[in-house]
Amino acid sequence: MLESRPHVVIIGAGFAGLNAAKAFEFSNVRVTVIDRQNHHLFQPLLYQVATAALAAPDIAAPIRKILRDQENTTVLMDEVEEIDLEGRQIHTVHRVISYDYLIVAAGMRTHYFGNDEKWAPLADGLKTLEDALAVRRRVLCAYESAELETDPERQREWLTFIVVGGGPTGVEIAGALREIAGRTMARNFRTFDARTAEVYLIEGLGHVLDGMPEPRLRQSALDQLRELGVNVKLNTFVAEIHPDHIVTADGEVIRSRTVVWAAGVKAESLADRLGAEQDRAGRIIVGPSLALDEHPEVFVVGDIASCKDVEGVDVPGLAPAAIQMGEHAAMNIKRAIADRDLLGYRYLDKGQMATIGRSRAVAMSGPLKMTGLIAWLAWLFIHLMYLVGFRNRVAVLSEWAWAYLTFQRSARVVVDRPQPQIAEASSTDDKDEEE
Repeated sequence: MLESRPHVVIIGAGFAGLNAAKAFEFSNVRVTVIDRQNHHLFQPLLYQVATAALAAPDIAAPIRKILRDQENTTVLMDEVEEIDLEGRQIHTVHRVISYDYLIVAAGMRTHYFGNDEKWAPLADGLKTLEDALAVRRRVLCAYESAELETDPERQREWLTFIVVGGGPTGVEIAGALREIAGRTMARNFRTFDARTAEVYLIEGLGHVLDGMPEPRLRQSALDQLRELGVNVKLNTFVAEIHPDHIVTADGEVIRSRTVVWAAGVKAESLADRLGAEQDRAGRIIVGPSLALDEHPEVFVVGDIASCKDVEGVDVPGLAPAAIQMGEHAAMNIKRAIADRDLLGYRYLDKGQMATIGRSRAVAMSGPLKMTGLIAWLAWLFIHLMYLVGFRNRVAVLSEWAWAYLTFQRSARVVVDRPQPQIAEASSTDDKDEEE
């Protein structure tokens, strides 16, 4: 009977959760995948939706479509409210679900370091499609507001963009914003030259791409950003964010009406409900088996897990690591069902990379280190291969080819446009009266 099979519940359908679910395709188990969204999101390309290079469907695919041929799997668009570890039950908004084994792959969310209420409305993060569309709307509307503005100082505020955080997301979006100004928006406006727009990248450390262990590549990324025209400010922290300016910790004021936050993430609030030890970012600390010590039937994988592998290597929060962890947790559950010992996870480092702009990138894999055009081509190839679904690969490849040939970004449609906040004295009638 169906009900006699062990029940595996997976919370989250990101890289870790989705690949864990797929690993059970031919197993004699029941699988329930729970996610608050109905789609799997390819987060490494989220910044391209934010900067109008790709449309949202290009980097997302319905979870049900991905798992439609997996007859032992049920997908629920729901949100987990509580986890009863002792009773082995999941309490969602709509139901209570019992489990035999649980995989928690809930991921991370934007972290404003205690300033969420004040800063979140003024500086969009970049973790979801909603975030990306909000950033895109804010960036495109900044140019539109600048076209309406006749006060030079306020126009300059609209044409200044600030990215906080020099990790891969910050580096990639800063480079893309600079290319938008220099290429995409050129000759599109009549009251200003879009090429004069300024992009700032603010990083608290003395280098960008802190997670990349090779200093030469970090320096190359910094050099490429500056060659592109990005104003990179290192050893600088943000102290205040206001609607029309930010203030750094050393008192410098940078006037801007568009701030993108890429400075930090923390574990989803679900992590607090597991009652397990957490690190400073709120991630659950697990051993190499990826199971909780006091509840070996519960596995924590992906970005929400803080883990050292069997060789003591810190597992990074990267897509390849999340995929490996999801597959390893599924394998260990199969071993547990067969009354076999759990195995420790060994992280296979497939390298790191970041793109900075057209033909600009840095990449490393083992002893191989690349910069510039060859790194950029490697970045394109790897990201295409990791995309879920043939349709997504074709769509993204065609958009990239078009953008490369024309220097244009096709996803520049704004919906839910906010009312531009232009100066009271900048109307055409007032200007005519002064003349």
